[in-house]
Amino acid sequence: MHKHISSLHNPAIKKLQQLQEKSRTRKKEGLFIIEGRREISLALKGGYSIKEIYFNPVLLSAEEVQKLSVSERTEIIEISSEVYEKIAYRGSTEGVIAVAEAKDLSLKNVQLKNDQPLILIAEAPEKPGNIGALLRTADAAAVDAVFIANPRTDMFNPNIIRSSVGCVFTNQIATGSTSEIIAFLKERKIEIFGAALQASVPYDTIDFTRASAIVVGTEATGLSEEWLSNTTQNIVIPMQGEIDSMNVSVAAGILIFEANRQRRR
Repeated sequence: MHKHISSLHNPAIKKLQQLQEKSRTRKKEGLFIIEGRREISLALKGGYSIKEIYFNPVLLSAEEVQKLSVSERTEIIEISSEVYEKIAYRGSTEGVIAVAEAKDLSLKNVQLKNDQPLILIAEAPEKPGNIGALLRTADAAAVDAVFIANPRTDMFNPNIIRSSVGCVFTNQIATGSTSEIIAFLKERKIEIFGAALQASVPYDTIDFTRASAIVVGTEATGLSEEWLSNTTQNIVIPMQGEIDSMNVSVAAGILIFEANRQRRR
């Protein structure tokens, strides 16, 4: 028999709401929320530990919850439709929400599997939607790692998980300061290619088959001076219209898939 919660005032439900809404609570508890079957499955595949699963039997049966292959230590809790509507983050309903343990995303935990890795780096991205799109692109290109320099939000923000459609779990992700990441790259002799207008060459003239890190900045300010003074070469996507910039995730996609194309040859 599963525990059943039907009260909106249950302490467990209040805790779920705090984990959804407050980065401080997520960091303090070392926990975060995952909503949706696909996202939960990807988290499990990515080695994340699921502590609790809340499901609405009107939308998802107990048998279907068991198919998610959760651990025997995972507590499965049935909730009423009223409670589910209160805590569900998405507009679309899938009937299942999980509480998972966060991973340490420090650079010290990064494991590069080959001598010519391809790494995507984003400096101080602000919008969870952009971070999610970057992670989807990185997953599609199967990059070796994604680094977020000077992060302005935690990577387990529900908006990042949602916009990345679970790719926050499929990529090897690390966060750190710009200085820490530059030191990491230089120690491993990884070339740094910064997307910038200053002293740049067209991106398709670069040899990305060597160990490479592609760095993108915010659309508003671009890369910081610290990055610009430490790049191997700045690269630019030639623009043929009236504007001189594009969405950061679109630009990153163009650059990463050029690197991918060269590596497939």
